[in-house]
Amino acid sequence: MIKIGIISDTHKKLKKAKKALTMLLENGAEFIVHAGDIVDAEVLELLKNCGKRYVAVYGNNDSHLLSLHKEYNLVEEPYYFKLANTKFKLMHLPYYMATDAEVVLSGHTHIFHSEFQNGTLFLNPGEVCARNKPVSGCAMLEVTNTTFIVTHYQRPKKAKYFTQEQFSYTRIKNV
Repeated sequence: MIKIGIISDTHKKLKKAKKALTMLLENGAEFIVHAGDIVDAEVLELLKNCGKRYVAVYGNNDSHLLSLHKEYNLVEEPYYFKLANTKFKLMHLPYYMATDAEVVLSGHTHIFHSEFQNGTLFLNPGEVCARNKPVSGCAMLEVTNTTFIVTHYQRPKKAKYFTQEQFSYTRIKNV
């Protein structure tokens, strides 16, 4: 079993990124994924210094971060990796969302989305930056041998705490 904290679309909202990351770590995140539109290099510093392994994919607003590629664990989409005997595909742009991995992570839309289709979990954590709506969001994915458990966290602007909603899916195949 592993708990994976997932953030996306932090843009220039460093304080919101820090609150989301801190909350995910406090809730047991063992690995962190940033699904793109990092925008601020200080967010990369937060990831690097959080004490956990992480990966961050370039978003459509991240070309200025290319010079930092070797300093941080930045990857280009689509990026495939394996954790807890599970094949992941990490994208920023939610295009070409083929079922070629058990978990497909994306960002860009700023809208939380969790859907299990033909044995593949499609997950977008929503936006940390609270640009499209007055709520900052992120997600935790708990992977077991038999289940994907998705917890969607939201924190309205000026609110002290995150609320949560949970979804559970039974794994049906290995890609």
